[in-house]
Amino acid sequence: MTIKKFQGKTEAEATEKAKADLGPDAVVMNVKEIKPKGFFKALKKSTFEVTAAVEEKENYLDSGAALKNMQKMHETINMAADEPISIPPISGEMMDQNKAEQSAIEFLKRNASLIKKEEPKERERERIEAKLENLQSILEKQLVSEKKAVREEKELVKPDAKKNENLSFIKVLYETLITNEVHEKYVNQIMDELEKVNWNGNSVDFILSNVYQKMILKFGQPHGIDLTGKKPKVVFFVGPTGVGKTTTLAKIASRLKVDQGKKVAFLTADTYRIAAAEQLRTYANILDTPLAIIYSPEELNQGIEQMENYDVVLVDTAGFSHKNQGQKEDIKKLIQSVDSRYESEVYLAVSATTKYKDLMEIADVYKEIADYKIIFTKLDETTTYGNILNIKLYSDAEVSYITNGQNVPDDIELFNSQKIVKRLLGGS
Repeated sequence: MTIKKFQGKTEAEATEKAKADLGPDAVVMNVKEIKPKGFFKALKKSTFEVTAAVEEKENYLDSGAALKNMQKMHETINMAADEPISIPPISGEMMDQNKAEQSAIEFLKRNASLIKKEEPKERERERIEAKLENLQSILEKQLVSEKKAVREEKELVKPDAKKNENLSFIKVLYETLITNEVHEKYVNQIMDELEKVNWNGNSVDFILSNVYQKMILKFGQPHGIDLTGKKPKVVFFVGPTGVGKTTTLAKIASRLKVDQGKKVAFLTADTYRIAAAEQLRTYANILDTPLAIIYSPEELNQGIEQMENYDVVLVDTAGFSHKNQGQKEDIKKLIQSVDSRYESEVYLAVSATTKYKDLMEIADVYKEIADYKIIFTKLDETTTYGNILNIKLYSDAEVSYITNGQNVPDDIELFNSQKIVKRLLGGS
């Protein structure tokens, strides 16, 4: 992977520079506000520094080549790719958990002979959290670390002692991810990728930042609703009953209208719940936006035609159990009936409190309906975020928005991979 820093007057300007240099696949790793200094600092504005990374598209390297690349990188202080990152497609079958656990145990056993005495796990976790809080400086160390410091570290620390310390650190990282309910299959993928680098010869800072960067790349760059194309854009909100689709739709509508000045209209196809249309009508009255109720796929395009002067038409749909085949077909027909004159996209809302096994089934059922982006709701009702990574890797769908409360329009934000990865690794 290639990592570079870019500066701009705004975060958006710095991000644009990153994408112009590294390409559209560049992922923002960190955003840092640089406040003005000096006597006249009150008259100056802050600038923004974006640290961005991109995977280099090259052939797979064997472990020996990867090790040489990492050693060369460490000597030249150049953060070029240590090895191509490849996320294999995940089948719909549940993995054998005993096999996954055995894989992790074998990884630890291969290096267990050097362990004589470990630091208390509580102290290791405190170290992880402290390092995560200062992760920007860790990344900068990788970009411009001093060769002299590296040489001194090699001279002062015995190889066995360093390997012992790093192995203890990796064990705590493993347990932290499992505690945060990242599935064993994906934790073992992360451990396997880490094993390809010269982890026993590097510092714990290097290990942590390596894992941090690769987890961010696994999430990719999220995007919100893009209204730069043809108007009106038709956006469907789908998902199981009770995940908060209607409230989420209202939050996004408010952001589009109030913050971006867009013309927003509502359609609702949720005629199953008695109070569904009235709930959306309440939001429509508050936002002063039109609302139409549709009862069949044939009425959908009629409703859109009446709102052709609007930038976006947000369509609320009926929630249903992923086991209900009839309702699934109804939603599928509705989405597929959109006239080709209009651009459309689908957002699947799922609750962060749902069990992983159920989320897998939901992801599979809605994939049969349409390609979708994911909105995770109810993050305020859970303390573990592992399912966000699990479903991202399982479905290969983009995680777009997250919500963390019922307040409209406040409790919603574009997915922030830096914040979630820090939480998954034990930060706050």
